[in-house]
Amino acid sequence: MLIDRDQVVILIPTLNEAPTIGDLIQEFKARGFSHILVMDGNSRDDTVRIARSLGADVMVQTRKGKGNAIIEALNAIDRPYILMLDGDGTYSPEDAEAMLEPLFNGDDHVIGNRLLEKNRSAFSRLNYHGNLWLNKIFKVAHGVFLSDILSGYRGFTRESVSQMHLTEEGFEIETEIAAEAVRSDLKVKVVPISYGVRPGTVTKLDPLHDGIKIATTIWRLARMNNPLFYFGLIGVILMIAGFITGLYVLADWFRQIEHLPLTVLTVLFISVGFQVFMFGVISDMILAYHRDVIHEIQRISNNKKER
Repeated sequence: MLIDRDQVVILIPTLNEAPTIGDLIQEFKARGFSHILVMDGNSRDDTVRIARSLGADVMVQTRKGKGNAIIEALNAIDRPYILMLDGDGTYSPEDAEAMLEPLFNGDDHVIGNRLLEKNRSAFSRLNYHGNLWLNKIFKVAHGVFLSDILSGYRGFTRESVSQMHLTEEGFEIETEIAAEAVRSDLKVKVVPISYGVRPGTVTKLDPLHDGIKIATTIWRLARMNNPLFYFGLIGVILMIAGFITGLYVLADWFRQIEHLPLTVLTVLFISVGFQVFMFGVISDMILAYHRDVIHEIQRISNNKKER
Protein backbone atom coordinates (compact mmCIF):
# COMPACT_ATOMS: atom_id res chain seq x y z
CA MET A 1 0.00 0.00 0.00
CA LEU A 2 1.18 3.52 -0.82
CA ILE A 3 2.37 5.49 2.21
CA ASP A 4 0.49 8.75 2.76
CA ARG A 5 3.13 10.92 4.39
CA ASP A 6 0.58 13.55 5.38
CA GLN A 7 -0.94 11.06 7.83
CA VAL A 8 2.42 10.44 9.55
CA VAL A 9 4.03 12.33 12.42
CA ILE A 10 7.77 11.89 12.89
CA LEU A 11 8.39 11.95 16.64
CA ILE A 12 11.93 12.73 17.82
CA PRO A 13 12.66 12.80 21.58
CA THR A 14 15.78 14.91 22.20
CA LEU A 15 18.16 16.00 24.92
CA ASN A 16 21.21 18.02 23.84
CA GLU A 17 21.20 16.74 20.25
CA ALA A 18 22.34 19.95 18.51
CA PRO A 19 25.05 18.18 16.41
CA THR A 20 22.52 15.82 14.81
CA ILE A 21 18.97 17.18 15.00
CA GLY A 22 19.31 19.56 12.05
CA ASP A 23 20.43 16.92 9.55
CA LEU A 24 17.77 14.54 10.81
CA ILE A 25 14.93 17.02 10.27
CA GLN A 26 16.22 18.04 6.86
CA GLU A 27 16.48 14.41 5.71
CA PHE A 28 12.89 13.67 6.73
CA LYS A 29 11.64 16.81 5.01
CA ALA A 30 13.56 15.82 1.87
CA ARG A 31 11.72 12.50 1.96
CA GLY A 32 8.35 14.27 2.03
CA PHE A 33 7.51 14.18 5.73
CA SER A 34 6.18 17.59 6.77
CA HIS A 35 4.82 16.75 10.24
CA ILE A 36 7.83 16.52 12.55
CA LEU A 37 7.47 16.80 16.32
CA VAL A 38 10.55 17.28 18.50
CA MET A 39 9.88 16.52 22.16
CA ASP A 40 12.76 18.14 23.99
CA GLY A 41 13.93 17.32 27.51
CA ASN A 42 15.07 20.86 28.37
CA SER A 43 18.25 20.78 26.29
CA ARG A 44 21.05 23.10 27.33
CA ASP A 45 22.43 23.44 23.79
CA ASP A 46 20.86 24.74 20.55
CA THR A 47 18.63 21.70 19.90
CA VAL A 48 15.35 23.61 20.26
CA ARG A 49 16.52 26.63 18.25
CA ILE A 50 17.77 24.46 15.37
CA ALA A 51 14.61 22.36 15.29
CA ARG A 52 12.32 25.38 15.21
CA SER A 53 14.42 27.15 12.57
CA LEU A 54 13.94 24.13 10.28
CA GLY A 55 10.14 24.15 10.69
CA ALA A 56 9.69 21.31 13.17
CA ASP A 57 7.07 21.55 15.89
CA VAL A 58 8.80 21.63 19.28
CA MET A 59 7.38 20.71 22.67
CA VAL A 60 9.34 20.87 25.90
CA GLN A 61 8.46 18.03 28.25
CA THR A 62 7.16 18.94 31.69
CA ARG A 63 8.73 16.01 33.57
CA LYS A 64 12.21 14.48 33.35
CA GLY A 65 13.03 11.21 31.64
CA LYS A 66 12.78 9.70 28.17
CA GLY A 67 9.69 7.75 29.17
CA ASN A 68 7.84 10.90 30.20
CA ALA A 69 8.87 12.59 26.95
CA ILE A 70 7.42 9.77 24.86
CA ILE A 71 4.23 9.51 26.91
CA GLU A 72 3.57 13.26 26.66
CA ALA A 73 4.25 13.28 22.93
CA LEU A 74 2.08 10.25 22.15
CA ASN A 75 -0.80 11.84 24.06
CA ALA A 76 -0.41 15.04 22.03
CA ILE A 77 -0.38 13.44 18.57
CA ASP A 78 -3.69 12.93 16.78
CA ARG A 79 -2.60 11.79 13.31
CA PRO A 80 -3.18 8.12 12.37
CA TYR A 81 0.47 7.03 12.19
CA ILE A 82 3.54 7.79 14.31
CA LEU A 83 7.17 7.06 13.49
CA MET A 84 9.48 7.52 16.48
CA LEU A 85 13.26 7.59 16.55
CA ASP A 86 16.01 8.97 18.76
CA GLY A 87 17.54 12.30 17.80
CA ASP A 88 21.17 11.22 18.26
CA GLY A 89 21.79 10.36 14.60
CA THR A 90 22.16 6.61 15.10
CA TYR A 91 18.94 5.83 13.20
CA SER A 92 18.52 6.58 9.50
CA PRO A 93 15.56 8.31 7.79
CA GLU A 94 16.29 5.98 4.87
CA ASP A 95 14.53 3.23 6.84
CA ALA A 96 11.36 5.30 7.33
CA GLU A 97 9.40 3.82 4.43
CA ALA A 98 10.29 0.25 5.45
CA MET A 99 9.16 1.04 9.00
CA LEU A 100 5.87 2.61 7.93
CA GLU A 101 4.83 0.12 5.24
CA PRO A 102 3.65 -2.58 7.71
CA LEU A 103 1.44 -0.02 9.48
CA PHE A 104 -0.28 0.93 6.23
CA ASN A 105 -0.73 -2.80 5.53
CA GLY A 106 -2.59 -3.47 8.77
CA ASP A 107 0.02 -4.06 11.47
CA ASP A 108 -0.30 -2.15 14.76
CA HIS A 109 3.28 -1.71 15.89
CA VAL A 110 6.68 -1.87 14.17
CA ILE A 111 10.06 -2.39 15.83
CA GLY A 112 13.29 -1.56 14.04
CA ASN A 113 15.79 -4.37 14.67
CA ARG A 114 19.33 -3.01 15.20
CA LEU A 115 20.89 -6.29 16.31
CA LEU A 116 22.16 -7.37 12.91
CA GLU A 117 25.68 -8.38 11.94
CA LYS A 118 26.02 -5.36 9.64
CA ASN A 119 25.48 -3.05 12.65
CA ARG A 120 27.78 -4.94 15.01
CA SER A 121 30.56 -2.30 14.95
CA ALA A 122 28.16 0.39 16.25
CA PHE A 123 27.84 -1.42 19.59
CA SER A 124 30.30 -2.00 22.36
CA ARG A 125 30.72 -5.65 23.32
CA LEU A 126 28.80 -5.06 26.58
CA ASN A 127 25.90 -3.26 24.87
CA TYR A 128 25.55 -5.81 22.09
CA HIS A 129 25.54 -8.92 24.29
CA GLY A 130 23.51 -7.14 26.96
CA ASN A 131 20.80 -6.42 24.39
CA LEU A 132 20.81 -10.06 23.27
CA TRP A 133 20.37 -11.34 26.82
CA LEU A 134 17.62 -8.84 27.65
CA ASN A 135 15.71 -10.00 24.57
CA LYS A 136 16.04 -13.62 25.72
CA ILE A 137 14.84 -12.69 29.21
CA PHE A 138 11.87 -10.87 27.67
CA LYS A 139 10.95 -13.97 25.67
CA VAL A 140 11.01 -16.15 28.81
CA ALA A 141 9.02 -13.59 30.81
CA HIS A 142 6.46 -12.58 28.17
CA GLY A 143 6.38 -15.56 25.81
CA VAL A 144 7.22 -13.62 22.63
CA PHE A 145 10.57 -12.97 20.94
CA LEU A 146 10.64 -9.46 19.45
CA SER A 147 14.31 -9.38 18.38
CA ASP A 148 15.13 -5.90 19.73
CA ILE A 149 12.87 -4.71 22.56
CA LEU A 150 15.14 -1.74 23.34
CA SER A 151 15.13 -0.28 19.84
CA GLY A 152 14.38 3.45 19.72
CA TYR A 153 13.08 3.23 16.12
CA ARG A 154 9.38 2.36 16.29
CA GLY A 155 6.16 2.82 14.38
CA PHE A 156 2.66 3.02 15.86
CA THR A 157 -0.90 3.44 14.74
CA ARG A 158 -2.85 5.97 16.75
CA GLU A 159 -5.28 3.22 17.73
CA SER A 160 -2.52 0.95 19.07
CA VAL A 161 -1.14 3.79 21.20
CA SER A 162 -4.56 4.21 22.81
CA GLN A 163 -4.42 0.56 23.94
CA MET A 164 -1.09 0.99 25.72
CA HIS A 165 -1.01 2.07 29.35
CA LEU A 166 2.47 3.57 29.62
CA THR A 167 3.90 4.75 32.93
CA GLU A 168 7.68 4.20 32.86
CA GLU A 169 9.60 7.46 33.22
CA GLY A 170 13.08 6.54 31.99
CA PHE A 171 14.86 4.24 29.54
CA GLU A 172 12.58 1.38 30.56
CA ILE A 173 9.88 2.88 28.31
CA GLU A 174 10.86 0.75 25.29
CA THR A 175 10.55 -2.38 27.42
CA GLU A 176 7.12 -1.28 28.60
CA ILE A 177 5.99 -0.54 25.03
CA ALA A 178 7.01 -4.07 24.00
CA ALA A 179 5.24 -5.58 27.02
CA GLU A 180 2.09 -3.54 26.38
CA ALA A 181 2.08 -4.64 22.73
CA VAL A 182 2.15 -8.26 23.89
CA ARG A 183 -0.47 -7.66 26.58
CA SER A 184 -2.82 -5.98 24.10
CA ASP A 185 -2.22 -8.72 21.51
CA LEU A 186 -1.17 -6.15 18.90
CA LYS A 187 0.08 -7.15 15.46
CA VAL A 188 3.81 -6.49 15.78
CA LYS A 189 6.22 -6.44 12.84
CA VAL A 190 10.00 -6.48 13.23
CA VAL A 191 11.91 -4.71 10.45
CA PRO A 192 15.71 -4.85 9.93
CA ILE A 193 17.27 -1.37 10.04
CA SER A 194 20.65 0.33 9.89
CA TYR A 195 22.26 1.54 13.09
CA GLY A 196 25.28 3.80 13.25
CA VAL A 197 27.84 5.07 15.73
CA ARG A 198 26.76 8.16 17.68
CA PRO A 199 28.18 11.12 15.72
CA GLY A 200 29.40 13.60 18.33
CA THR A 201 26.83 13.31 21.13
CA VAL A 202 27.31 11.70 24.53
CA THR A 203 25.16 8.70 25.42
CA LYS A 204 22.78 9.12 28.37
CA LEU A 205 22.62 5.37 28.95
CA ASP A 206 24.63 3.62 31.66
CA PRO A 207 24.87 0.06 30.27
CA LEU A 208 25.23 -1.74 33.60
CA HIS A 209 22.93 0.37 35.79
CA ASP A 210 20.20 0.79 33.18
CA GLY A 211 20.57 -2.83 32.05
CA ILE A 212 19.74 -4.03 35.58
CA LYS A 213 16.76 -1.64 35.74
CA ILE A 214 15.49 -2.91 32.38
CA ALA A 215 15.84 -6.57 33.47
CA THR A 216 13.86 -5.90 36.67
CA THR A 217 11.26 -4.03 34.59
CA ILE A 218 10.85 -7.04 32.31
CA TRP A 219 10.20 -9.23 35.36
CA ARG A 220 7.86 -6.70 37.00
CA LEU A 221 5.76 -6.19 33.87
CA ALA A 222 5.39 -9.97 33.49
CA ARG A 223 2.91 -9.82 36.40
CA MET A 224 0.17 -8.94 33.88
CA ASN A 225 1.43 -10.87 30.84
CA ASN A 226 2.83 -14.02 32.40
CA PRO A 227 1.79 -14.41 36.06
CA LEU A 228 3.14 -17.96 36.17
CA PHE A 229 6.64 -16.61 35.50
CA TYR A 230 6.25 -13.66 37.88
CA PHE A 231 4.74 -15.47 40.87
CA GLY A 232 6.34 -18.80 40.01
CA LEU A 233 9.81 -17.30 40.27
CA ILE A 234 9.02 -15.85 43.70
CA GLY A 235 7.57 -19.18 44.84
CA VAL A 236 10.53 -21.21 43.59
CA ILE A 237 13.02 -18.86 45.31
CA LEU A 238 11.13 -19.18 48.60
CA MET A 239 10.99 -22.97 48.33
CA ILE A 240 14.69 -23.20 47.51
CA ALA A 241 15.43 -21.08 50.58
CA GLY A 242 13.26 -23.46 52.61
CA PHE A 243 15.06 -26.55 51.29
CA ILE A 244 18.46 -24.99 52.08
CA THR A 245 17.49 -24.17 55.67
CA GLY A 246 15.81 -27.57 55.92
CA LEU A 247 19.02 -29.37 54.95
CA TYR A 248 20.88 -27.44 57.64
CA VAL A 249 18.24 -28.29 60.26
CA LEU A 250 18.23 -31.96 59.21
CA ALA A 251 22.04 -32.22 59.30
CA ASP A 252 22.16 -30.82 62.86
CA TRP A 253 19.22 -33.01 63.94
CA PHE A 254 21.27 -36.11 63.15
CA ARG A 255 23.93 -34.65 65.47
CA GLN A 256 21.32 -34.23 68.26
CA ILE A 257 21.17 -30.44 67.78
CA GLU A 258 17.71 -28.92 67.51
CA HIS A 259 16.81 -25.64 65.79
CA LEU A 260 13.12 -25.11 66.54
CA PRO A 261 12.86 -21.48 65.25
CA LEU A 262 14.77 -22.41 62.08
CA THR A 263 12.52 -25.45 61.61
CA VAL A 264 9.44 -23.20 61.76
CA LEU A 265 11.08 -20.83 59.28
CA THR A 266 11.83 -23.75 56.94
CA VAL A 267 8.19 -24.85 56.98
CA LEU A 268 7.06 -21.26 56.33
CA PHE A 269 9.46 -20.84 53.39
CA ILE A 270 8.31 -24.06 51.73
CA SER A 271 4.57 -23.66 52.39
CA VAL A 272 4.40 -19.98 51.43
CA GLY A 273 6.58 -20.59 48.37
CA PHE A 274 4.29 -23.41 47.23
CA GLN A 275 1.20 -21.24 47.73
CA VAL A 276 2.72 -18.35 45.79
CA PHE A 277 3.68 -20.75 42.99
CA MET A 278 0.14 -22.17 42.84
CA PHE A 279 -1.26 -18.64 42.82
CA GLY A 280 0.82 -18.08 39.69
CA VAL A 281 -0.59 -21.24 38.10
CA ILE A 282 -4.18 -20.20 38.87
CA SER A 283 -3.56 -16.62 37.67
CA ASP A 284 -2.11 -17.97 34.42
CA MET A 285 -5.23 -20.09 33.85
CA ILE A 286 -7.49 -17.08 34.51
CA LEU A 287 -5.42 -14.93 32.12
CA ALA A 288 -5.64 -17.57 29.39
CA TYR A 289 -9.42 -17.74 29.83
CA HIS A 290 -9.65 -13.93 29.76
CA ARG A 291 -7.68 -13.79 26.50
CA ASP A 292 -9.92 -16.44 24.94
CA VAL A 293 -13.00 -14.39 25.89
CA ILE A 294 -11.50 -11.19 24.46
CA HIS A 295 -10.60 -12.96 21.20
CA GLU A 296 -14.13 -14.33 20.92
CA ILE A 297 -15.63 -10.87 21.52
CA GLN A 298 -13.34 -9.41 18.85
CA ARG A 299 -14.29 -12.19 16.42
CA ILE A 300 -18.01 -11.57 16.94
CA SER A 301 -17.48 -7.81 16.59
CA ASN A 302 -15.55 -8.24 13.33
CA ASN A 303 -18.25 -10.54 11.93
CA LYS A 304 -20.91 -7.91 12.68
CA LYS A 305 -18.84 -5.22 10.94
CA GLU A 306 -18.47 -7.40 7.83
CA ARG A 307 -22.25 -7.82 7.65
